[in-house]
Amino acid sequence: MSKHVKHVPKHRAAPPQHTLAKAPRKALRTTVLLSSVAVAATGATIAGGMVGGGPASVTNAAADADAGAAGASERGAAADVGDREPQVSRSDPRDRPDPAKAASLRAEAGEAMIRTESLAESDPRDIARALLDEFGFGLDQFGCLDSLYMRESGWSVTADNPSSSAYGIPQALPGSKMASAGADWATNPVTQIRWGLGYIQDRYGSPCGAWAHSESNGWY
Repeated sequence: MSKHVKHVPKHRAAPPQHTLAKAPRKALRTTVLLSSVAVAATGATIAGGMVGGGPASVTNAAADADAGAAGASERGAAADVGDREPQVSRSDPRDRPDPAKAASLRAEAGEAMIRTESLAESDPRDIARALLDEFGFGLDQFGCLDSLYMRESGWSVTADNPSSSAYGIPQALPGSKMASAGADWATNPVTQIRWGLGYIQDRYGSPCGAWAHSESNGWY
């Protein structure tokens, strides 16, 4: 019997070289494909970012424009406030006297005082003539006044009636009533006559009215 010869199938032989050579090329193509996909994805991302950045850029530009307009408005408002006239608060002194007016009033008061002092040195009849117009009486009333005061006091500043305590040119009763015309009523003929004319005006309307009453009654 012959020895068994081991049979080796032909299909168990070593694989052809071309199959091994093709494997690296396939892997290379896969790598290149993946790289292209990555690049495409990156490009899409960048493009998306650029596209997405469009509205954001427009929004930012609008915000910047609004901010600029607001700043211009504020500057305009500040300029407008600066152009306005200062308000007068309420806390500022408004009743401050005018120096010129105060000086004028002092001058007038001084002139009045000088005029009064000058009249006091004059004849009582001249004083009476000067004061008639102050009470709205004309010079035609002086005759009646002269007659009245001659009867009452003889135009004496110190005339004193012991029986009635009437005093002065107009014979005020009592004499202290004349203090309403001035504190110097006891010695100043201007004060006495001014008081007497005021009394006649209130009581009789005029010197002639007072004289008529005195003629009828013996007193006024």
